[in-house]
Amino acid sequence: MEKESVLKLDNVTMQFGGLIAVGDFNMKLESGELVGLIGPNGAGKTTVFNVITGIYTPTKGRVIFGKIDITGLPPHYITHLGIARTFQNIRLFSDMTVLENVLVSQHHKLEERHADKILQKHGYKSKIIGKGWFWKSVFKIGYFSMEKQMVKEARELLKKVELLDLENEKASSLPYGMQRKLEIARALATEPKLLLLDEPAAGMNPHETEELMEFIKKIRDDFNLTILLIEHDMKVVMGICERIVVMDYGRIISKGTPDEVRNDPKVIEAYLGDGSYV
Repeated sequence: MEKESVLKLDNVTMQFGGLIAVGDFNMKLESGELVGLIGPNGAGKTTVFNVITGIYTPTKGRVIFGKIDITGLPPHYITHLGIARTFQNIRLFSDMTVLENVLVSQHHKLEERHADKILQKHGYKSKIIGKGWFWKSVFKIGYFSMEKQMVKEARELLKKVELLDLENEKASSLPYGMQRKLEIARALATEPKLLLLDEPAAGMNPHETEELMEFIKKIRDDFNLTILLIEHDMKVVMGICERIVVMDYGRIISKGTPDEVRNDPKVIEAYLGDGSYV
């Protein structure tokens, strides 16, 4: 039985003046997959993420999320529909607590009623109206105001990712690996179906990297996620990804299982070299 398609990029091209950053890019992600997107610096990987998340509108082509054509939608709509991302450089609110950083990611539940209508129009279950959060928050019914509900859910999330004991600590006081974990938790607070991770292992020591690999596999299973991962650490990519897409100069040069990609002459020449990473 074929799995549900979560994301489809159909002949996507992103051009900046005379530079084609991404050209005729085709990719499909199925539900529950953990896929790596790799390639040299400047290959176009982060541009692909920016197209998926609405930061860029592609010059041509379409981005389909589930049954919805999200090409050109604003980033906050795309977040509400169920796509979340992290960045290579950690972007936490350093002077805010761990709990406050997670709460920030829940603001769309207060504001995005228009995006909620898009969900309903395409047959998706409402994230806001279906829970009655909006009206309960307006009239402050009992203890079920949205603010209290958001705090409760934020703490439940922190417990799942083993950060609850640190909820009152400032983000800047956390060790680097914990900061990365908090950034991913903040993305999870938006209740995504698809999580995009941009070089999550960047700057980590070997012990932190091992913990990150287990953490990514765990949240994929615990939160029923599909994950697309950009990463230069080949031990991470080869260790946790079930399928890998390789880019060079804005185009896909190879795709397949880790073993297939590892042994592809085009990939070795463009990126992996002699394979000493394994």
